[in-house]
Amino acid sequence: MITGLLTVFAAASLTNVFPAIDRHPAYSFAGSNALAAQIQQGAPADVFASANTSIPQKLYDKGLVEKPVVFTRNALTLIVPKSNPAKIRSVFDLRKSGVKLVVATPGVPVGDYTRIVLHNLQLDDALKNVVSNESDVREVLAKVALGEADAGFVYTTDARTIRGKVATIGIRWSAQPIVQYAVAVVKRSKHVAAARYYVKELLRSHAQTKLRSAGFLSRK
Repeated sequence: MITGLLTVFAAASLTNVFPAIDRHPAYSFAGSNALAAQIQQGAPADVFASANTSIPQKLYDKGLVEKPVVFTRNALTLIVPKSNPAKIRSVFDLRKSGVKLVVATPGVPVGDYTRIVLHNLQLDDALKNVVSNESDVREVLAKVALGEADAGFVYTTDARTIRGKVATIGIRWSAQPIVQYAVAVVKRSKHVAAARYYVKELLRSHAQTKLRSAGFLSRK
């Protein structure tokens, strides 16, 4: 099966791992909501991989993609610059006056997950310290790594991609949202057979091993 014909729209958090699984497709990485909007507008995607299940489910309900399938999971972590100028030691320090917090905007999966975490920890008031809302997780990552913010919420897998530039502060498992990634074949694809093959391959051992090596969690 020639996967080089494929165009895969995928969540920004998959930027490193998807080419490691299969380098042949043309990839477009961005916020899942932005990619879904492009698909609705007729962008020539063959496969859509989202950092949640609700966005592809909405596309499925509209008849734009085949039935989505969960292929991996993730978790959130708090990151701070390596120098940690705001001296943040726990997620509860995000309440402190003057802390510059950067998050993803609502509607982006990681932005929604971030707000769930804060709510679960009874830290909704920390949102008063948000200095910018970014369009995807990699923008949050970059802002913190460059020292333009004191802290930000990203996936654990993203934090691993820039070790040495940020420090991580764990979030207790009971406060974590259910972070499932779903993938679907785009119905208007001109390469449906290849797209279905790509989706099946994501569920097989080679891809699952690559995902786990990158810090993603088993899909079940």
